Amino acid sequence: MKQLWNSFKIAFAMYSKIPMPQSDWTRENMRYIMCFFPLIGVIIGALTWLWGNLGPSAAQSRLFYAAVLVLIPVFVTGGIHLDGLLDTSDALHSYQPRERKLEILKDSHAGAFAIITAVVYFLLYLGAYSELTCRGLKLVCIGFVLSRALGGFSIAAFPMAKDTGLAAAFSDGAQKKTVRVTCICYAAVCALLMLWLEPVIGGCILAGTALEYGYYYTMSRKEFGGITGDLAGFHMQVSELVICLSAVVGEMLLRIV
Repeated sequence: MKQLWNSFKIAFAMYSKIPMPQSDWTRENMRYIMCFFPLIGVIIGALTWLWGNLGPSAAQSRLFYAAVLVLIPVFVTGGIHLDGLLDTSDALHSYQPRERKLEILKDSHAGAFAIITAVVYFLLYLGAYSELTCRGLKLVCIGFVLSRALGGFSIAAFPMAKDTGLAAAFSDGAQKKTVRVTCICYAAVCALLMLWLEPVIGGCILAGTALEYGYYYTMSRKEFGGITGDLAGFHMQVSELVICLSAVVGEMLLRIV
């Protein structure tokens, strides 16, 4: 039980800015952190839903309302996954051999493509939230859990690009079967909830998520030989954007029908 509590604390300390009691980052204590990783999505989803309901009356404009929705995940996570998105973008657009791409992932400097990606990413996210209604927003809130469940599963199931780094350490120290089963359960509950609440919008989100996840797996193996912590962060950010855009598409289909 103590080991689970320590894994919980490390998961929140590593992947969020939520204050947590200190815990030793030993291999034993890190064994189950991916089992608790999706719970950070619960916090983000709850805050997003709260602002989604209070924001329209509190905000002075729709633009400000949407901007706050975009920034909630950044405030909660401290931008740790965004760093992975930008590093991966620089590496992919370098068109260098695999070894050089892995070196770029570790480079702390932001290149031109990282900046371009950040601008495009936030513009798309802002535009999607500007069009979204509460009908789709409730599924986007669930999506923060789904994206992390899929991310946690990848850490325990996908091949690693290297045997060093945080992702490799978590994968090696994890009880992989337990993590995989737990993350599948999270993902299944999220998918069923989405389809039950809004079948059309939920179906669009799940289709978009499946396409993004397939791309994440294929790209990481082809370009890097497996995943790293940065690539997992890349997945998190792209998945959340795809979920939001897919929700908008689902709402558009409902209006057409």
